[in-house]
Amino acid sequence: LQEQSDEHEHDGRPAWNSKLQYILAQVGFSVGLGNVWRFPYLCQKNGGGAYLVPYFILLILIGIPLFFLELAVGQRIRRGSIGVWNYVYPRLGGIGVSSLMVCGFVGLYYNVIIGWSIFYFFQSFQYPLPWSECPIRRNGIVEPECEKSSATTYFWYRETLNITSTIADSGGLNWRMTLSLLAAWIIVCLAVIKGIQSSGKVMYFSSLFPYVVLFCFLVRGMFLKGAVDGIAHMFTPKLEIMLEPQVWREAATQVFFALGLGFGGVIAFSSYNKRDNNCHFDALLVSVINFVTSILATLVVFAVLGFKANVMNEKCVVENAEKILGYLNSNVLSQDLIPPHVNFSHLTSSDYAEMYGVIKIVKEDSFAQLGLEPCLLEDELNKAVQGTGLAFIAFTEAMTHFPASPFWSVMFFFMLINLGLGSMIGTMTGITTPILDTFKIRKEVLTVGCCIVAFLCGLLFVQRSGNYFVTMFDDYSAGLPLTTVVILENVSVAWIYGTKRFMQDLEDMLGFRPYSVYFYLWKYVSPVCLLILIFASVVEMAISPPGYNAWVQDLAMERFQSYPPWALAMCFSLIVVAMLPLPLVFIARHFNWLPDGSNKLSVSYRKSLAKEASTLEDETRFILGKNPSEAPSPMPSHRVYLGPGSTSPVELITNSTSISGYGSGYQTNPTPPKSES
Repeated sequence: LQEQSDEHEHDGRPAWNSKLQYILAQVGFSVGLGNVWRFPYLCQKNGGGAYLVPYFILLILIGIPLFFLELAVGQRIRRGSIGVWNYVYPRLGGIGVSSLMVCGFVGLYYNVIIGWSIFYFFQSFQYPLPWSECPIRRNGIVEPECEKSSATTYFWYRETLNITSTIADSGGLNWRMTLSLLAAWIIVCLAVIKGIQSSGKVMYFSSLFPYVVLFCFLVRGMFLKGAVDGIAHMFTPKLEIMLEPQVWREAATQVFFALGLGFGGVIAFSSYNKRDNNCHFDALLVSVINFVTSILATLVVFAVLGFKANVMNEKCVVENAEKILGYLNSNVLSQDLIPPHVNFSHLTSSDYAEMYGVIKIVKEDSFAQLGLEPCLLEDELNKAVQGTGLAFIAFTEAMTHFPASPFWSVMFFFMLINLGLGSMIGTMTGITTPILDTFKIRKEVLTVGCCIVAFLCGLLFVQRSGNYFVTMFDDYSAGLPLTTVVILENVSVAWIYGTKRFMQDLEDMLGFRPYSVYFYLWKYVSPVCLLILIFASVVEMAISPPGYNAWVQDLAMERFQSYPPWALAMCFSLIVVAMLPLPLVFIARHFNWLPDGSNKLSVSYRKSLAKEASTLEDETRFILGKNPSEAPSPMPSHRVYLGPGSTSPVELITNSTSISGYGSGYQTNPTPPKSES
């Protein structure tokens, strides 16, 4: 225990105040907006309850093992993403830089979504809600764009985004969204300004509050008419869809993003842990919490969408019944076609369906001219919505029909802000931790600097055409680079560093040997799954034309448009820039253009081992670092990686070698260790 406390004294690294704070931080980072607006959509699109099967299988094959791997390397090496991968295999040090680049790109647009949520949050403090009905012009005419679409769609595209019709037309800055983005960056900056000391405290609220809201919505949703229809629709398994490759690809991608793999946030958070922390338990716990949250959010979304489908279906029945009455009065239709028990003043969906069926059979030739709709609940439920379409259009529309709608709207958007904030804290930590480990910069100065630069870059997304750029960054900046980063993480630990060595490391660190199934998952299963995923992603990008859904004001509807050449170049430059550090660092280290002390360390150490006739196992133990109490080592294992500015150990040790110029070196002792007897 004394040795353990010395470790924190010497490396000067901050530590979590409690285990709960750390778990909440990991949960807050992994549970984000995707759980609420992407997972339910994928469920609906990919076979309802049947989708949970491939998702759960891939969570076990890819998700948990790789999440455990990231937690373990961060905790073992006690560095951010750059330091960790420089330690494991310096030539693949570019992994950490690529992680940082992806974090930067994602953070830029992710905070814009928090900005939108802040705008809606403040707009919710009024009754009736501003998106509950269409605005009326001075001459008494309803706004045509709103009439052609819907009140919530109009409020989103015109009042909130004031969107242009193409990505080429920037339309200038939208000042309301600019202020919202500024507010979002100020909140994020205040949350992370003191590192884990401030963000850890914020996490108590931002990680737990969304669960309170989800449970409130679930309980409220269950009492809404049609909620059961929505949930039944969601959980009805369509088993034939489950065998399609597309379903598995989307499930793998969702597992990947849900746990925040490859971003560096997971590694950064775990690097502040004590070295004997049980990270295997943490990996299982956070993965299970994430999965359960996704199911909880899906229940809430489908309960509310079931209610909305019911409302829209009743509206459809009323509108079409009025058409039928008009045809009856003008003798276009005969009264004989109407079943005797049908009462137009209390018309049910089943009555309308029966009436519709009779008219369709009898008036087969002229039926199309009547313009009647079938008004099926199933059709409404099949209208799949995701992302902003779910949060800012479908869900907001459903909430306008709630009793006390402003209260529920305030709660919903406050939940979105907190979900986004938890993920943004992890993303920012993934950026700041590696930089702080590398350079001697004050934490506060770096955080404020990052937030100012990010806000200025984020102005791209608060132009009137900004939503199109959010879509572009979402589609291109993370997917392929992130998958590449994770497969290289996997390969560098399992194949270069060695799975057996890593398992031994874990045993020394945890006090028990992890299940041998991890050996096979890390070495064979995960890399193969990731290779298939990369191949599928490349094929998908090649097949589907790159483009975006533009809002056409005159038609009041979305229309797919291809990217112009400059935007296409921007899409691919996002992928290239994020992946460029990987080959650059590899080449630079291969030709010794970039300082790298790891080779010198291993050579000098081998010489000392030869003199002492040590075994190869001793060398491995030195490189990996045994627990202080177990094996003598040229340096105390709790100083494997000294923090920037830790000068006292350097004074004690005459021969110090800095690895790759990262300001924190492996220390070598001039006196070789005595071999174990």
